[in-house]
Amino acid sequence: MEKTEITTREKLKTYFETGKYPTEGQFAELIDFLRLKEDILTNKELVDLSNHLAALDNGYILYSTSNIENEKFSIVVSSKEGESQTFTIGKTENKEQKRYFQGSAPYTVSTKEFMVDQLEGNKYYYLNTQIDDGHTTSRLFGNNLPPIPENFGLGTVENEKISVRISNEDFDRKINNLHTRLTFVNKTEIFIEYALYGNYWSNKYISEDMVTDHYDLGDFLVCFYRADLSGISKSIGCRIYDADNDTLLMTASLIPGQKNINVSAGGVLSGVRNARIECDYES
Repeated sequence: MEKTEITTREKLKTYFETGKYPTEGQFAELIDFLRLKEDILTNKELVDLSNHLAALDNGYILYSTSNIENEKFSIVVSSKEGESQTFTIGKTENKEQKRYFQGSAPYTVSTKEFMVDQLEGNKYYYLNTQIDDGHTTSRLFGNNLPPIPENFGLGTVENEKISVRISNEDFDRKINNLHTRLTFVNKTEIFIEYALYGNYWSNKYISEDMVTDHYDLGDFLVCFYRADLSGISKSIGCRIYDADNDTLLMTASLIPGQKNINVSAGGVLSGVRNARIECDYES
């Protein structure tokens, strides 16, 4: 009969003493060890283990849900090395959960399968994500609104984390999509991106044309830019026009010699169905 050897506590402790996280095989031994009902970790050992895990410098996901019961929401994270992990988010009763990513940044984040209920009345699911305390991606879905598709990009974690919050919201009426077409014209060689925000709707930074699917909770959009002008001596002006009548709506300046992050476009797109963004060097 094959003899099963049990990994000792002392051996497991050595996996954390180098300051690096355990290998996959070492973690498997750790999990097997924790499953031994006859061998319970002391409070001191649990604290030591928690402190070592807290020292990880890997990226991570923070997630919580509100008014969610049996629904499941899957998020896929891929690291620079190509490793992929799936995090399935369920009922947390507003309690924030933290899970670490494998591999190293940047981490690409997208949706997988969302297993949801058929909502009635004026109820909708609300997905809100934020990367590194920066830009957000927000959508309502369910009921008469389109579902969140698989492989819907939520952005790239360059530094530390993504926060994901999912809730079930009850509104006072049915909600419908509105669509605004945006054409992006960059006349410089600098990489410039823009992001749009509406009511319960926001989009990650992009550098191409797009058509929004924001909501009639408020027919308005605000725009922000980001671009690295660290090695540039000229400022760049970005102007937004109503493409239907070529009316200039707003102007913003990107400052040379620095990174421009979340620069306001200078106004609000209200009731505009076709807009054009033009960025060029300022004389």
